[in-house]
Amino acid sequence: MVYTTTEQPDMTQSEFLNVVLPFKDKLYRLAKRLLVSSEEAEDATQEILMKLWAKKSKISGYKNVEAFAMTMTKNFCLDRLKSKQSGNLKLVHSNFTDGGTSLQREVEVKDSLSWVERIMEDLPQQQKMVLQLRDVEQYEFAEIAELLDMKPTAIRVTLSRARKTVREKLLERHRYGIG
Repeated sequence: MVYTTTEQPDMTQSEFLNVVLPFKDKLYRLAKRLLVSSEEAEDATQEILMKLWAKKSKISGYKNVEAFAMTMTKNFCLDRLKSKQSGNLKLVHSNFTDGGTSLQREVEVKDSLSWVERIMEDLPQQQKMVLQLRDVEQYEFAEIAELLDMKPTAIRVTLSRARKTVREKLLERHRYGIG
């Protein structure tokens, strides 16, 4: 992250909102991916927005405020998970909806999504993060590299391994009982 050494005049609240509102939902989804609970994710998002507000005089000096905020969110959530209070936190992701499907198809999709969530819970932390940022949040490899401080080739390998694990475990689940 690049920032200037001179502080800018404080932003107004509306200027601040114009900067952070476009990516606020991404912060929440990342927090939800890492923390499970909607309440915990909302608290984490709120905390990050408050921290950004406290740094409002420096925000205009950051090259990419969204990347900075995503990094703050990732670090905050990982710290939460490591804290004593994290005993009941886990990874969940359930923002998939499809309005035009039959009830049976809807049940099948929810079941598969539920299995994907369980499989992702067991992935190593780095694989969870890369899968979330690339496949859910649609970040580019360069952006993920900056956020996670990884080389693009390492990201591709990590993503490939995560996808392979999810695919294998899902296939194993769907084949179960079929001889």
